[in-house]
Amino acid sequence: MTIARMSARRALLAALALGPAVALAQPADAIWFGGPIVTVNDTQPSAEAVAVRGGKIVGVGPRAGIERRFRGPKTEHIDLKGRTLLPGFIDGHGHMSMVGLQAVTANALPPPDGRNDSIEALQKTLREWMAANPWHRDYGMVMGFGYDDSQLKDGRHPTRDDLDAVSSELPVIVVHQSSHLLAVNSAALRKAGIGADTPDPQGGVIQRRPGSREPNGVLEETAMVAALLKLMPALGEKQRIALLEAGQQLYLRFGHTTAQDGRSTPVDLKTFAEASRRGVLKLDLVSYADALMIGDDPVLRGPLHARTYSGGFRIGGVKLNFDGSPQGKTAWLTQPYFKAPAGQAAGYAGYATMKDDEAAAQVLKAFRSDRQLLVHTNGDAAIDQLLKAVESANAQLPKKDRRPVMIHGQTLRPDQVDRVKSLGIFPALFPMHTYYWGDWHRDSVLGAERAANISPTGWLGQRGMMFSTHHDAPVALPDTMRVMSATVNRTTRSGQVLGPEHRVEPIVAIKAMTLWAAYQHFEEKTKGSIEVGKLADLVVLSDNPLTVPRESIADLKVMETIKRGRTVWRQDPMRQAAGCGETPGCGEALAALDRRLALYASLAALRGAPTQ
Repeated sequence: MTIARMSARRALLAALALGPAVALAQPADAIWFGGPIVTVNDTQPSAEAVAVRGGKIVGVGPRAGIERRFRGPKTEHIDLKGRTLLPGFIDGHGHMSMVGLQAVTANALPPPDGRNDSIEALQKTLREWMAANPWHRDYGMVMGFGYDDSQLKDGRHPTRDDLDAVSSELPVIVVHQSSHLLAVNSAALRKAGIGADTPDPQGGVIQRRPGSREPNGVLEETAMVAALLKLMPALGEKQRIALLEAGQQLYLRFGHTTAQDGRSTPVDLKTFAEASRRGVLKLDLVSYADALMIGDDPVLRGPLHARTYSGGFRIGGVKLNFDGSPQGKTAWLTQPYFKAPAGQAAGYAGYATMKDDEAAAQVLKAFRSDRQLLVHTNGDAAIDQLLKAVESANAQLPKKDRRPVMIHGQTLRPDQVDRVKSLGIFPALFPMHTYYWGDWHRDSVLGAERAANISPTGWLGQRGMMFSTHHDAPVALPDTMRVMSATVNRTTRSGQVLGPEHRVEPIVAIKAMTLWAAYQHFEEKTKGSIEVGKLADLVVLSDNPLTVPRESIADLKVMETIKRGRTVWRQDPMRQAAGCGETPGCGEALAALDRRLALYASLAALRGAPTQ
């Protein structure tokens, strides 16, 4: 073969590697190179360089070919220096509106995300937060977020008496880590109008003192929601946007380029719309309105309910809750809990949020109105209710790709998996439970057999099904590396593997947080992989999750988050220079520092924002 023919052949191969972008002659804004590039594109799994122009990817392939086609006098060359480039992470399910609230309230989380391993420690946290944040008196309440009775040495929920010891004057409110239960003091019960004569609402429970009708301070499900509506202070628009910005900062820190608000109130929707108008959003935020609260609000017929974003915001559809929390033992099961919670009979199996006919009517309404539907179903009885409702709605309406989403699906049975697939329901699973509550599920909630099969990704993989994974923030921090690690390893707090047959390969875990999550949101044509024509939504990791030891995935760090080709978050080089390295506790200290910085920014805005 002549040199000329060899050169022509190399040029052709380079052109083929570049795909459609070879026809473009305009220089790129930036070229990324110098480290592993995980494209999440099965037809081109890796590349040496990526070219970006106008917020989109215009070239993916060998560096020499990318340079030849896209290098210009103003092209920025970005050397990864051995770090790894991936598509930006897409939130399979979370509550961004609540993450900001979590950032400015007392951190009631247990280790490793907080220090509250006992009720005494929780009381100390609340008192210290009150002393450090005297502005809480302006809002007439003390609030903490994230206590977990399964991790408290006391082996129970904090009661009104425990929280009265923190303050007998102001309402004290502490949200359970599941966000499905609430512990309050006596002042909060009085303000919420809850007493011995208050009946349990449908789909909720007011826990009582032993042998009495007197509330003990723990509220479940709809009882919690009703109380919060009366207890939460009214915030003005500026205050709500400040909280949103605090939550956004945490999402960006963990590499999210698309966030979800999985149960938005009408007020939340107004806040998001205003934030998008002001240019506050640095990532894309897709919202799913609480179907029961939003009703037939005109906003669902307006331009914001769309498949495209306006100022980084869109309404994707509506959300329903069919049951509660497995770790809080309010999820609706077909078989009893392994150990019934205090005050319940041995055959207790949780409870439904709504009746079958109500659930079916809500699903049909969403389908008929062409609203994508998210349904919270943890227990297998709630999943049965969802399957029946979707089957009924499909039978009454013309066939269409509606992509209803099953949120959590913790106790999904094998027979249900087949029906989920046949009905076109997209499973958004929660394998982070294997770390945070795996031991609790095995020893108290479900027993060994059922616990081994929570979030059964292995069964989905056997059937060739796509799925997404999530953190359900603020239930847990929106920590993408811990989500990925839990999906790959399924290791509990005690170091045991829960359901080894459900462990997946790292590339599958990555797809569940990128390309498949994009499909869940009807965005697979524009997001989720590093491909020509897609948005330049990217993330830089400290190392390659495909090649590091599986057990060390949780230790990887997000170094930079890029949205539409522009850096929206970067690890502070001053912190790197401080020599964090492998210093024990350093990672947790930096995470706490980031939360504190977000808190300070939010409080500064809150102090200067009059209630409207």
